[in-house]
Formats: sequence, C-alpha cells, structure tokens
Amino acid sequence: MSSFDRLTTLMARFSLHVKPSPPETATLLVTAAPDGAPLHVWFGTGGIGSRFGAENIVFSAEVDWGGASNPLLASLPDQIGFDLSTDGEAANLVNLMRSELAAGRCGAVSVINRLGEVLIVRLLRAQIEAGSTEPGLLAGLSDPRLSRAIVAIHDGPGRPWRNEDLAGVAGLSLSRFSETFLAVVGETPAAYLRRWRLILARQDLVKGDRVDAVARRYGYDSAEGFTRAFKRSYGLSPVSLRHRPSGSALPSAVPAA
Repeated sequence: MSSFDRLTTLMARFSLHVKPSPPETATLLVTAAPDGAPLHVWFGTGGIGSRFGAENIVFSAEVDWGGASNPLLASLPDQIGFDLSTDGEAANLVNLMRSELAAGRCGAVSVINRLGEVLIVRLLRAQIEAGSTEPGLLAGLSDPRLSRAIVAIHDGPGRPWRNEDLAGVAGLSLSRFSETFLAVVGETPAAYLRRWRLILARQDLVKGDRVDAVARRYGYDSAEGFTRAFKRSYGLSPVSLRHRPSGSALPSAVPAA
C-alpha cells in the first residue's frame, strides 16, 4: 500500500487550505540555499518563521488542515522538514508557487492553494516513510502492518469492527496486533475507532445532519447510545451542536479520552 493511500481519507475529511502569509504567522516555510534556490520545506506550529533568518525565507504560508481535530496533524512534531534536493518535482512546485505569488495574476491564490496541497502531501509521505519514535497516528501509519488496519478504520468507520477483524486486516495474531497497536499508536484499536467515529460525527452534525442518521452511519445501535458517547466525549449533546446558531463558537474539536 502506498503512502498516498494512507492519506486519501484524511485529505477528504479535513479540507486543506494553504494561504500566503508573513513568516511570523506562517506554518509552512521554504528556505533557500546560498544561491537563492529553494532548499528546504518546513511545516509546524504557528510562528515557525521566527526560527529562521528572514533573508533565508523565500516563501511562507499558513496551512489550515482541520486543526486539533485532525488526528494526523495532531500527531506531527512541532516542526518537520523536507529536503527539496531529494525531490525535484517538489522543488518545481515551490518555484511555481513563488512565481504565482510574485506575478499576482488572476486566480493566483487558488493556484497556490492547490499546489500547496500537493506539496503538503509529498511532505507527509516523506514523514510516513521516515516513521516516528513517538506513539501516535504518524507512527501507526508508518507501520506497514498497522497502517492496513488504520486505513480500514478510516475508510469504513461504520463497520462493526472487532479486534479480530482488524488483526486479520493487519496480518497479525490478535494478541500481537493488540499489543503492537497500543504501543505504536498510543491507544487501543477500539479507542482509536471510537475517537475517529466521534470526530467524523461532529463534522456531520456541524453540517446539519440528523442525529439518528449520524448514529447509524457510525455504527451505533441507537441515537440514545450515540448521544451518551458524544456527550461523554464533547461535553454537550449532539442535538445542541446541530442546532447551534450560525457563527457561534464551537466546542473543542478533540474528543475527550
């Protein structure tokens, strides 16, 4: 399975937006070699531009990818880097983005956003291939066996998954799968499945979907059982979220453990 397969559902469920910004508010930076050619891509928390000299920064942007509710984004280190000298196609993407920004032609913002999305995918592929020493989703997706089970959860959140089923997808014994998943991802398969379902359910409720439909969609036997699980995790009922006035503040997007 390719790294892109491991990203497809995450890219679909969390809209990714890349918008040029000053370095002091940027979460995506490109720094240059002494000759001015783009050399590294950096992605991390807001204000990463302050960690580099302004003369070295050739492009900076803010990336919005679902915030803390995106489990992959939440599992990334504060700063990750990507060497453009190892990927000529990514370097070409950066040059196109710089060209669009400099020329200021009609539709440049949209073009930069699309090119930035491709750049982020390539950056995340490299991170998945490199792996992670810290427990979390990035480490799980980097594992060739666990990633099969995680992608199955992502793609089929409403299925009645049992650990035995997911172990079979991963090609591991039940005991080995359960132990490895907990050690690598940092939570049990059932806990990750529950958290993923509630993240998606929250998205659907914000869009206005009915509570009973959302409950069925994500494998709950009843709207009542779903309501209890949602309230336990988010601290409010799904009905109140669905009926929240437009423009009002939303509760935390991260389910409680």
